[in-house]
Amino acid sequence: MVEHQDAMPGSPFSLQGRTALVVGGSSGIGNAIAHGFQDSGARIAIAARTPEKVKGATLRLQEKDPSARGYVVDATRPEEIDRLAASVLGDFGPVDVLVACQGTTILKPAEDVTPAEYDEIMQTNLRSVFFTCTRFGRAMLERGSGSIITVASLSAHRGWPLASVYAASKHGVVGLTKTLAAEWAERGVRVNAISPGFFMTELNQSKMSPKRKENALLRTPAGRFGQRDELVGAAIYLASPASGFVTGTVLNVDGGYLASGI
Repeated sequence: MVEHQDAMPGSPFSLQGRTALVVGGSSGIGNAIAHGFQDSGARIAIAARTPEKVKGATLRLQEKDPSARGYVVDATRPEEIDRLAASVLGDFGPVDVLVACQGTTILKPAEDVTPAEYDEIMQTNLRSVFFTCTRFGRAMLERGSGSIITVASLSAHRGWPLASVYAASKHGVVGLTKTLAAEWAERGVRVNAISPGFFMTELNQSKMSPKRKENALLRTPAGRFGQRDELVGAAIYLASPASGFVTGTVLNVDGGYLASGI
């Protein structure tokens, strides 16, 4: 695993004095980003829908900084996002960095997807991301500053057999990211995305068949799966002053997958 080192306070990569909220931060990629932000000096809040996971993840963050907070939220419900925004504002003040990392998937042939499965994936992966970004974006726009990071996917760039709805939702996340970036840039709010390659998270570890994992490795020039900590540097960069002129960008962290031909 990559070891994090605290960014120097004068470094353009330092998050010292900033408040960061990671939605979907109780596990997987979101949790790794939360710890990375904390190591770079940010005050951290995480939010997710499962109380037990939120409690455990918050306790681990509080071992390094007692001010860390965790919130239980169903981000598919805009009224709960409003409640979350009020709670975080009351506990921390304004949010400087938002990471919208919530997501779910299902692997099955497109013709077998039910309306309920379609709705669940789109509500979690796209609808909730839209309202998370816009609800917290309002306050950032009023202040004239802020960085929002969404989490896309390799499936946002290619056709993705057996994950049609997931791919559609992630194409939507990229479109949303670029549109918000263009709309909000002159008002001081930056919006960027990270596209992770293959990382064995809770989301896909059990859902990917051995054959699918084998194919993923064959198509990744680096010849291995990514480690969650290897996404942290990209998130810190997009959150920090070092990327002050970067907005509307999709940063691929994929071991060369999208760059590869045959």
